Amino acid sequence: MASTDFILKTSGLTKSFSGFTAVSNVNLNVARGSIHALIGPNGAGKTTCFNLLTKFLEPSSGQILFNDVDITKARPSEIARRGIIRSFQISAVFPHMTALENVRIGLQQELGISFQFWKSESALDVLNERAMMALEQVGLVSFANELAVNLPYGRKRALEIAVTVAMNPELMLLDEPTQGMGHEDVSLVTDLIKKVSAGRTVLMVEHNMKVVANIADTISVLQRGEVIAEGAYESVSSNPQVMEAYMGTVETELQSAH
Repeated sequence: MASTDFILKTSGLTKSFSGFTAVSNVNLNVARGSIHALIGPNGAGKTTCFNLLTKFLEPSSGQILFNDVDITKARPSEIARRGIIRSFQISAVFPHMTALENVRIGLQQELGISFQFWKSESALDVLNERAMMALEQVGLVSFANELAVNLPYGRKRALEIAVTVAMNPELMLLDEPTQGMGHEDVSLVTDLIKKVSAGRTVLMVEHNMKVVANIADTISVLQRGEVIAEGAYESVSSNPQVMEAYMGTVETELQSAH
């Protein structure tokens, strides 16, 4: 038996659009309980990879295994039911609902009333406890009755994570969780990712190299749709191919992130 338990494995994952290959023969091995980062220059194929894993796109070829089950042909709804939840994609925040209401809406599907907005509010009270637990995990209990539109940007991102956490995923896919944030919000969300990763696996696309250096156990580097390096931050950041891919300005950032 292999010494590492991989929750997610891809083999030869490829996606082509009218002759253009966006993702080419990608083999990912995401260890259970780890934080695995997918990095690369703009246009490297990171988001396309996420779209393939969550079945918003169908692969041109290759295989995806989750818990050793072939999910290559599964529908997006089945992917979610199996425990793969993509934050910042499915976890839309409704601006004129409170933080608590936002998390509760995310849980409604478990009652089979996802689209029955005419249901009385009391029918959803059974979800209040789980929703509050999710808000507690991300430090938003004091904001439970605050409208999402009034939350600072970093707190809005925390709310999106709360919606995802409430659905109790085995594998969380975080797409650019710190994009557009100032230093204080980056620190808040980075600490948050560390906290919610306990007992689950995180696969994240992230541009901020300091974030990646601080929390990622394993890093896969994409360039032009192909994995050009993989490993711990120390080895990846000093890889000549990776430095060349990032061309100078980000090379400095790669080296100085620690």
